[in-house]
Amino acid sequence: MKRSSVVDALEEALAELPILDVHTHLCGARLAARGLHDILLYHMLVSDLYAAGCPSGARLTQFPNWPAREEAHQRVEEALPYLPYIRNTSGCWGVRIILKDLYGWNEPLGPDNWRQLDDRVRERADDTAWARSILKRANIRRTCAEYCRRGKGDGDDVLQYSLEWGMFMRTQWGEFDTAVYDLERTWGRPPEAPLAIGGRPRPTNERTIKTLEDVHAAIEHYVKSIPYDRVVSTATGISTDIDYRLPTDDEMRAALARRAEAGAAERDIYAAYIGEAFLAELEKHGDEIVFQFSLGAEPLPFETASRISQKTLAQLAEIVGRHPRLRFQCFVASRHANQTLCTMCRELPNFSVAGFWWHNFFPGAIRHVMAERLDMVPVNKQAGFFSDAYVAEWSYAKTIIVRKQMAHVLAEKISQGQYSFDEAVGVALALLFDTPQTLLGMTPELGKAKR
Repeated sequence: MKRSSVVDALEEALAELPILDVHTHLCGARLAARGLHDILLYHMLVSDLYAAGCPSGARLTQFPNWPAREEAHQRVEEALPYLPYIRNTSGCWGVRIILKDLYGWNEPLGPDNWRQLDDRVRERADDTAWARSILKRANIRRTCAEYCRRGKGDGDDVLQYSLEWGMFMRTQWGEFDTAVYDLERTWGRPPEAPLAIGGRPRPTNERTIKTLEDVHAAIEHYVKSIPYDRVVSTATGISTDIDYRLPTDDEMRAALARRAEAGAAERDIYAAYIGEAFLAELEKHGDEIVFQFSLGAEPLPFETASRISQKTLAQLAEIVGRHPRLRFQCFVASRHANQTLCTMCRELPNFSVAGFWWHNFFPGAIRHVMAERLDMVPVNKQAGFFSDAYVAEWSYAKTIIVRKQMAHVLAEKISQGQYSFDEAVGVALALLFDTPQTLLGMTPELGKAKR
């Protein structure tokens, strides 16, 4: 069989496999796009458009609020002149997949027709059967979403949840006390939405952390507030700009006293100290939750850039090794860091990797990362897919893109005699469906997660 024929046969076989999507931002009460803006102005497309010269680089109004029709329409109209410049990008390919497959739309978008498409999307926005049909068409059995978006549980039949709340080891553009601010923001409160990328302007917190005792009290509250019976994982970030050496209590006290004039040195102390204290407490619940985190996307004024240092990777290995009873799972946005993370998976039993995140979600990067992991990491230490989608339509498009890359990678393995066809399909099933169950406790049907 010719290689092109093998690729086609694999695409057909992979399309039949069930998928568990291990990380999204879907909202249980509003799973589908609320208008054209939710498809065209997904944040990865906003970056494409901004790069092409579109004036706006910021995301639209974010959860828990939604963009008003006026804001959504203004941003779509602003973007239209720049669409021809991004027609080459894989993000734009995703838009075309959505519009053609799900909305029967094949025309180029322009000033004269975009409102017609917007109306078509809005007509179906509140149709719960429509949203679920999109996931079913992608063969996505369950997807993991932010716990704060659960609402009254309207999406519990298709969603499981991750706790995306405090991010004590993630930096924000132009800030030096983010770890302390984010911890005090959560102190005494139930789980809610995380800080948006960009951070500022920052609301005044109800409580202020002034002492080391405050730090530990806030961490204790946070860990006790986690709804372990309703979430399978955290969803947080680790920044490469932080030095994760272990600060002493005295260093942390002194750094807290300097908070008003904090700089990079204090930032590192805050994040490293709070992060380590948090992990030590969370490890006590290591059989109840997975510490799922992102790596390699560092802040810029609007979004992020892909970068990571070797020092961070070395310190990450030390962190994982210090907490053997806590399971760690990494989303990496740096292609070159993947090999190092694969070697860590081989030597740290409580460390695993998942999918293709942000700056790795491009076909060339997906194929590179996937092929490397297949050669280096057991199938039960890697979850094969997450969409990072905010609406079901983007979950659909990303399954198409990933399956196509997987078909090419597996075809190459078959051509060199590494796998048989059936073995290749079996590997794909393990990555896409089996491993999310064994690593994360995701379940294909409604019910309590298996641990």
